Amino acid sequence: MAIVLLILSSIALSSNAFFVNHQSSRVRLYGSTRLFDTENAQEASLTPLGPPSGITTSDHKKNALPDYGKTPIEVDKIRLEERSRASEAWRRHDLFGSSIINQTLEDLEVDVDFQDTQKRINTIGLEGMSKEERTQRRRALDNLGIPPFAKFLRQQQQVMPKRKPPKVLQINIGLYCNQACSHCHVESSPLRTEEVMTAETAARCLELLKNNPSITTLDITGGAPELNPHFRYLVRMARSLRPDLEIIDRCNLTVLQEPGQEDLVKFLKENKVHVIASLPCYSAENVNTQRGNGVFERSIAALIALNDAGYSKDPNLRLDLVYNPLGAFLPPPQGKLETQYKERLADNFGILFDQLFTITNMPIKRFADFLHRRGELEEYMELLVRNFNPDTVPQLMCLDTVSVSWDGRIYDCDFNQQLGYAVGVDSIHRGGKTVFDIESLDDLMNLPIRTDNHCFGCTAGMGSSCQGATAQEEE
Repeated sequence: MAIVLLILSSIALSSNAFFVNHQSSRVRLYGSTRLFDTENAQEASLTPLGPPSGITTSDHKKNALPDYGKTPIEVDKIRLEERSRASEAWRRHDLFGSSIINQTLEDLEVDVDFQDTQKRINTIGLEGMSKEERTQRRRALDNLGIPPFAKFLRQQQQVMPKRKPPKVLQINIGLYCNQACSHCHVESSPLRTEEVMTAETAARCLELLKNNPSITTLDITGGAPELNPHFRYLVRMARSLRPDLEIIDRCNLTVLQEPGQEDLVKFLKENKVHVIASLPCYSAENVNTQRGNGVFERSIAALIALNDAGYSKDPNLRLDLVYNPLGAFLPPPQGKLETQYKERLADNFGILFDQLFTITNMPIKRFADFLHRRGELEEYMELLVRNFNPDTVPQLMCLDTVSVSWDGRIYDCDFNQQLGYAVGVDSIHRGGKTVFDIESLDDLMNLPIRTDNHCFGCTAGMGSSCQGATAQEEE
């Protein structure tokens, strides 16, 4: 025993120190090259840790630490380069230049509900469909003992605010789309080939934009607005007229891969277009259920392409997402859901985005059909009314938004537009002002805002608008 202690003492003195890692039962002798495996009683030789013979310690440090000292001491100026975690498998460059339209049409052929709706449209027309929906909503509220929206506001000691100077000019430039989503309030699909804004109407919208300095946002929607042949003209001219203007493209993402749109991401970037993209979930199953087969994979590839172009990385290139509930329920709290989206999309695909907008499904058009078929329309209307939030009323988007349809008619919002509730008239799809009837959007200031029972969708929960929730969420 004395001999062993003497040997260990000698080793410690010559090597300066030794360290025992009890977890691995290995002994490292600093200053030497030996590793002892105390469990297996075997010895292994490694490369010497100290400077080679004949080289000074100073020279050895210079050679062994070639990058030491290169880090700047101004550490507050150091920035980490963003590393993409997107799997190459999700980039899917092969999708760009290929169309999803044939897949959408195949899905529609076997969609019994869609076919039934088409038969009704062929029989009673879109105007008849709007009247039928209105009757169904009114009947549902009557069964619940709930008055029309305007009267309900008065009962709640609320007054419908007056129209404000317009800030948002929203233009629906066509109902043609490469998808046919189950919640779509405009009934868009590849079959809507006739409802397309002309160059003349687009040019008139630009004149109104020029004449109204109060407009801060041009919001371009559809359908898939990018598939309108005048979309790029509208964007370029708007950017030229108003360099400071916020230009929004409401994008379904899969349009970025359609033939002829391979340079669309570049175009949007060059014109600093704010992209607001639809993504109703971060799971493939839910997205494909609502938006069609193959849509999720294409959407992820499109988001990665936007990130690669600088979207959500450059402060001048905003990328926001939109969530719509899959069924007859309200959206979750917007802030909390945004956090969840960011975590899931970043972890699973390396995707970044700026903000998430939650939008309540309006009980109109395709979603109204969905509710009626399931016998849930009355239940959904009761849900909206039960969750009426008075704080949303002063923030209603119709107060400072002007909505223009593909044919140039003017509405208070995109929902009224799809129902045919034109500004300045009480009937459906009869008359109403067009962009050719006014010199300025200020000409609309004294006209009342048209409301109806679908407006409960904008006042439920934390509110809903094309820019998401309208009321302040409680912490």
